[in-house]
Amino acid sequence: MNEYLQAAIEEAKKGYAAGGIPIGSVLVHQGKIIGRGHNQRVQAGSVVLHGEMDALENAGRQPASVYQQCVLYTTLSPCPMCSGTILLYGIPKVVIGENKTFMGEEDLLRSRGVEVEVVDNAACVQLMQQFIREKPDLWNEDIGV
Repeated sequence: MNEYLQAAIEEAKKGYAAGGIPIGSVLVHQGKIIGRGHNQRVQAGSVVLHGEMDALENAGRQPASVYQQCVLYTTLSPCPMCSGTILLYGIPKVVIGENKTFMGEEDLLRSRGVEVEVVDNAACVQLMQQFIREKPDLWNEDIGV
């Protein structure tokens, strides 16, 4: 498995172990992870700290030229908020662990020139399916249902 997707999965597991939603992400620039994070909506009482947003936040402020050379790895297909942030900062490629439990805005990303790669990783699918079975109300809250 790709080391960066593995790092995103590790982030998802951290979030799950802390009672949160198991979605993790890492931002990679020139082969180096510059930001990592996991969904922190529960832990931080945040309305915006999805896994991708947390990874970007933890990368700190970067010049546009850095974002434009990054790859974002995420365990789950990005929602509209996270996809908008990907577009805003010009991140050219997103690698997605899975999109079976949730299909985000992949078509929007592709239509705007972002390279989208879906890996269909079994560990990502299993983790999300387990979480959704255990905490359906929390999952629905996270996706705005």
